[in-house]
Amino acid sequence: MSFKDLGLSESIVQAVTDAGYENPTPIQAQAIPLILEGRDVVGASQTGTGKTAAFALPSLSKIKALGRPQILVLEPTRELAHQVAEQFEAYGKHTGCKVALLYGGVGYGEQLEKLAKADIVVATPGRLVDHFFRGTMRFGDVQILILDEVDRMLDMGFLPVVRKIVNLCPWKSEHNLPREEREEEYKLKTLPDRQTLFFSATMPPAIQGFATFCLDNPAKIEIARQKVSSTIKHAFYPVSMDQRDELLVELINRTDIQSVMVFTRTRKEADAVCGMLNDKTEAKATAMHSDIGQKDRMKALAGFKDGTYDILVATDVAARGIDISTVSHVINYRVPENSEDYVHRIGRTGRAESEGDAFTILTADEIEYAESVENFVGHKIERRKLEDFNYTYTALLDDSPGKSVRKKRRPAPKRRRK
Repeated sequence: MSFKDLGLSESIVQAVTDAGYENPTPIQAQAIPLILEGRDVVGASQTGTGKTAAFALPSLSKIKALGRPQILVLEPTRELAHQVAEQFEAYGKHTGCKVALLYGGVGYGEQLEKLAKADIVVATPGRLVDHFFRGTMRFGDVQILILDEVDRMLDMGFLPVVRKIVNLCPWKSEHNLPREEREEEYKLKTLPDRQTLFFSATMPPAIQGFATFCLDNPAKIEIARQKVSSTIKHAFYPVSMDQRDELLVELINRTDIQSVMVFTRTRKEADAVCGMLNDKTEAKATAMHSDIGQKDRMKALAGFKDGTYDILVATDVAARGIDISTVSHVINYRVPENSEDYVHRIGRTGRAESEGDAFTILTADEIEYAESVENFVGHKIERRKLEDFNYTYTALLDDSPGKSVRKKRRPAPKRRRK
């Protein structure tokens, strides 16, 4: 099956061809025809399965350039919103439709200019509500509402705000009006149709209830849960708690790296690790987390992509959805508390059938998290020791065979960049 067989408009097929794509992924092949039919859709799909195109391509095929919001996409983070907006612009480049990107942490000027003539709005919930109260966001012409990464919105506490936004959009039919949340007068009105597309990597009970609130007789699509790619070699590196930093530095210094993502749990930890790596390794590191201004975050991400920085130290704000295809290594500074985050994090490497390595530093206080990760991926994860590293004894080392990481092949030390 090709994209031409799915019923997309000619302008969208041309944009897909321009992008070099020929065959749809499973979620695209299933979702696109349903969305074109006008069905509400619930898609359970992990990062990396092509779900953005699965909702963007058919949505763009259904609208014309009118200069007012017809498609509304909600994203949990600024980075995801930015990336999705870029994809809508690329897929819609032959349609004449305009995209407005709305997120907090920056001024309103440019957003207002683009919003005044936008056909598609991609937004984070907080900034979208700000525009509503300013009177600059109109919901009356929204035909398609897309809720993306809804489980992340739940984790970040956004669902009450998202519920308000859903109420601001046109409702699809009288029988879909929530019985208790809506005023009686709304039930007497004839309301225009609205199609709702709902995508989430996981579907806990709170999400399922929210989907019932938002959707009308939805078609359900479930893509098999993402497993660790066969192109990724991953292992735990046990160490005593007071040697975590020392081991991280040695892993970086001894490894033939092209680009590395180091994941930390907290923003403060990300800054500290970034500073340490710049001081103690030849690589150049930058940090990315929510305390850093949006302009600087985008600059850090762009610098990591173009090779200005060798290492990106990030919290989980960068684990999902961010498209960086050239990561050679992922290092978890700590074992993730959420086992699914382990798969999301290490999935930043080994992409497009390239090989990648993922190292996770393991200390005694994280054994339960490590066991949870192993239960999630369905197998025991190898424990490794770094050869010739001066370990302080910990019982975790007893079952860890000595094994070297991929050695550096550079003929000479890299000059420090200023």
